[in-house]
Amino acid sequence: MAEKINLPEDEKRKAPDPNEKLVKVFDSERESEALVVSGLLESAGIDNDVTSTDAAQNIYPGVGGSIVLVREGQAEEARSVIEAYRRSDETAEIDLSEEPPVAG
Repeated sequence: MAEKINLPEDEKRKAPDPNEKLVKVFDSERESEALVVSGLLESAGIDNDVTSTDAAQNIYPGVGGSIVLVREGQAEEARSVIEAYRRSDETAEIDLSEEPPVAG
């Protein structure tokens, strides 16, 4: 018989409510970008789901892509996490017009 594991209250995950509404917090034509956002949300403790629509972009432009869904109650927090990441120095554009530094 399997042994039951007792976790502290703050470590127990709430069972998903099948009636809870999911809302879109991110969409992209590139699945890889949606997966990065999904990982970012997971690291912030926000459960999410990536839903992809496979449609060839060269045949059906604007159709398809991927969306990231979260529980309605976590949507604002998820949007804040995404926005904070977009504004962080880690995601700043790299200026490729400059010559790379010379090792000396």
